[in-house]
Amino acid sequence: MTLDELQTLIDRMYSRKDEARGVEGTFMWLMEEIGELAAALRESSPEEVAREFADVLAWLATIANVAGVNLSEAVQNKYGSGCPGCGQMVCVCADEEKP
Repeated sequence: MTLDELQTLIDRMYSRKDEARGVEGTFMWLMEEIGELAAALRESSPEEVAREFADVLAWLATIANVAGVNLSEAVQNKYGSGCPGCGQMVCVCADEEKP
């Protein structure tokens, strides 16, 4: 499944609820899912970790839909030409830098 397909699927399933909740309310759900992912990474089976990653990605797609952001375009624009810090396809930024 591509990012575009994911956004379309999430939009079809949840757009009515998501738009009513808005970006702020939806962001709080994303934060909850990130917490669940953190817990799963510490103490769960690989299957549960995978499910939590899927939940985080779905909620991120939800926020992107509500905010009118195409994730595929955003990722391509930011990372398609290399690291945003150093511009290389294999990052050579110093370890103390964010990328």
